[in-house]
Amino acid sequence: MSLDKVLGAAQAEIPECVAAGYVDMVSGLLLGIRTVDSHPSEVLDLVAAATGDLFQGRNVVEIEKLFDRSRGIEGRAGHYFNEIVVFSTNLLHIFIRSRKNPDHAAVFVTRASANIGMVLVRSRASMAAAEAAV
Repeated sequence: MSLDKVLGAAQAEIPECVAAGYVDMVSGLLLGIRTVDSHPSEVLDLVAAATGDLFQGRNVVEIEKLFDRSRGIEGRAGHYFNEIVVFSTNLLHIFIRSRKNPDHAAVFVTRASANIGMVLVRSRASMAAAEAAV
């Protein structure tokens, strides 16, 4: 299934989902996006950049290195931050790092009234489908 179709399916399956996107954090590109409203390209570009900052920003990388060092692990053992949930005034933002390609992440945005448990379960399932599509 194409990434666009996967994101459309995610938007339909995740409760109260208003947007679903897939980001390549190395290039900073939004590889796919589905929203209920149209948004200026500047906003969408910032979503991709912000996703990269959340998972691979300088301070996050330093924290991961410190975790490794405190556990006696030499070199990169993997990433500690794989899912990030952000509660904003009216929305719930779910950021999930791909397990198949740690440089990719999905972003799912729902209304704040959505059931967080169902949103997480359905977002995780949608991430597996998105990984398969890329």
